[in-house]
Amino acid sequence: MRPETVPAAATADSGEPLLVWLGFGLFVVVMLVLDLKVFHKHPHEVKTKEALGWSIFWIALALLFNVGVYLWIDAEKAGEFLAAYLIEKSLSVDNLFVFIVLFDYFKIPGLLQHRVLFLGILGAIVMRLAFILAGSALLHQFEWMMVVFGGFLVLTGIKLLFQKEGGGDPEKTIAVRLARKMMPVTSEFHGTALTVMKDGVRHATPLLLVLIVIELTDVVFAVDSVPACLAVSTDPFIVFTSNIFAILGLRALYFLLARFLGSFHYLKIGLALVLAFVGVKMSLPYFDKGWKIPIPVSLGVIGGVLLLATAASLLVKPKAAAPHEPAAPPPPPQ
Repeated sequence: MRPETVPAAATADSGEPLLVWLGFGLFVVVMLVLDLKVFHKHPHEVKTKEALGWSIFWIALALLFNVGVYLWIDAEKAGEFLAAYLIEKSLSVDNLFVFIVLFDYFKIPGLLQHRVLFLGILGAIVMRLAFILAGSALLHQFEWMMVVFGGFLVLTGIKLLFQKEGGGDPEKTIAVRLARKMMPVTSEFHGTALTVMKDGVRHATPLLLVLIVIELTDVVFAVDSVPACLAVSTDPFIVFTSNIFAILGLRALYFLLARFLGSFHYLKIGLALVLAFVGVKMSLPYFDKGWKIPIPVSLGVIGGVLLLATAASLLVKPKAAAPHEPAAPPPPPQ
């Protein structure tokens, strides 16, 4: 039965004034400028030690912001931020596999990878804001969208559970095929340039093709991650800030885990269970507002599942495929 009143989880609006939004936007711009113009002014290959330092920095910054939410807003919003950040951060690990496939396929040198990911983040920030505002507006206007989003997350979790490994062929994506038809592509790199002039004709470099696929991938990724974050909070400011902090730390996380991602073979199962759980959590209040799962319980389930999946990946090795036995030689002629 449809509830007479919209559940609190679905009606919570962002109480933060425009000045707070502008302040956070300015903070993001300043951090991006410092990243590009100061800390990574000269393209170089990011080593594991540097990536570890930046990963710790971005995680610490997110947790510090979470403390600020707790002190200046309230404890419930702080819990929502932490849950959304944890979901987004965990789902982004799965997205790193796509980066590995792209960089390997297009043979992107290590010293250029950071620049490509940086440009990809700029587009991701804009797209996430649009997705989050649109998703929040739909939930506020049409409460039955809670069930639609929730069901979508459950189906996505099931699909992820049975999804085969492998990133596919980047050349077969529509974006790359259209890019090649619209503009000739060079076979060599030209520093950090996305396009170059050759014989009076504008050419795209392989970096532009990779950037196009990364942006397209983030659109697909946001379709899963944004509803998952909206399942724990419909406050656009909380969802947006948690997404941005996870995105800002994505590059460092890639360089830190790129060599070890193959070891997290049970993480996909954990992510599938998390998506299914938040899908159910999102749908329940529509039928009965008393069925709302508290944020502390959500945090415990999400964190526990991801921790178990990570521990299982590190402690339990997958069974090796049975070696192929050669066929028996034919019998000698009589």
